[in-house]
Amino acid sequence: MFLQSLPMVFILAGLALYTVLGGADLGAGFWQIATRRRWNAGSIREFAHRAMGPVWEANHVWLIFVLTVFWTSYPKAFGSIMSTLAVPLFIALLGIMFRGVSYAMREGAATPLESGRIDTRFALSSILVPFALGAAVGGIATNRVPVGNAAGDMWSSWLNPTSIVIGTLAVTTSAYLAAVYLAADAAHDRELTLEPGFRLRALGSGVAAGAIAIGGLFIVNADDHALVHSLLHGRALPAVILSGFAGFATLLLVYRRRYELARYAASLAVAAIVAGWALSRWPTILPGLSVHQAAAGHDTLVCVVVAVLGGAVILFPSLALLFGLTLGGRFREDERGALREARVARANVNVRLLARLAVACLIGGFGLLNIADATWAHAIGVACLFGFIGLAFRAIVTSALDPQAAAR
Repeated sequence: MFLQSLPMVFILAGLALYTVLGGADLGAGFWQIATRRRWNAGSIREFAHRAMGPVWEANHVWLIFVLTVFWTSYPKAFGSIMSTLAVPLFIALLGIMFRGVSYAMREGAATPLESGRIDTRFALSSILVPFALGAAVGGIATNRVPVGNAAGDMWSSWLNPTSIVIGTLAVTTSAYLAAVYLAADAAHDRELTLEPGFRLRALGSGVAAGAIAIGGLFIVNADDHALVHSLLHGRALPAVILSGFAGFATLLLVYRRRYELARYAASLAVAAIVAGWALSRWPTILPGLSVHQAAAGHDTLVCVVVAVLGGAVILFPSLALLFGLTLGGRFREDERGALREARVARANVNVRLLARLAVACLIGGFGLLNIADATWAHAIGVACLFGFIGLAFRAIVTSALDPQAAAR
């Protein structure tokens, strides 16, 4: 039971990360078209592109991760969802492709007119993607996706009141996240002409997202009363409450210009929405199909768990370094000198010992997941694999920051 549920936990974590990180990139595109007629529209577009430039491709790692783990671990549910919701998912894919092409073409624009057309295409795609993905989630949440190959209606499964509300909420929360992040970046870079505007957009979009979420409950209740009941009366209620408190805290922090804390509070508010949706349906994936029923075989699940946790050793240090450099402003020309002069603290640890302990945890975790059948043994095995991630992460980072430590 535990092993069958663990990949779904990974999937939901990846979905939350894509919503928070990828959603902010998509929201940046929204503000590019929403501010076209302002006197400083060009500065806003340039700043948004510069802010998300280093990370926008990396954020799509989470979407690929979700699709790959879902397909491998729960193939029956994956096939049912992909076939019934083929239209909105294809629309989202086209939007992602157009965003990438537009971003690449922008550097080669010969005239301001060409640049404006490319930015418009980029912005429209940035609105289309979250709406289509949100509409697909709405179809799953309201049980409009039955088990089977294209067993559900190809249009009403995602063109319904709940899907439209969730799609609109996805666009609004993306804009909200982007405004909070961009306000924080503008304050960090001392962009005194841009920071007040992003601050007002963060406040306005936050209020709008809250209003749509609250008002949308009445529409969803009329469309699917069971969904609202599970959100407000079941185990999902704590996540809903947490999302509301985190959203209110974000508005307060933005109002007081505490942008760094607001960045994390906004992320928590949006991630809690994903958690609430997941808890309201757990352990059901599709009508009549639970997580345990949809899970692949034991050996496949073990391979997935080991691959995910092993890959995390490479992925998390890389992303931590990327976002650390980005949030610290170290990709910009004016701070390269400071970067070269920065001194890295050297950790006094034995890298070889850490590496040996990491290998021992990997062997122990893999053995317990494969040989033992008891739930407690699987739990210990997963704990060993998490220990492998932590120890290997520390060894890699220490070796990278202090090459002399690797020789000790």
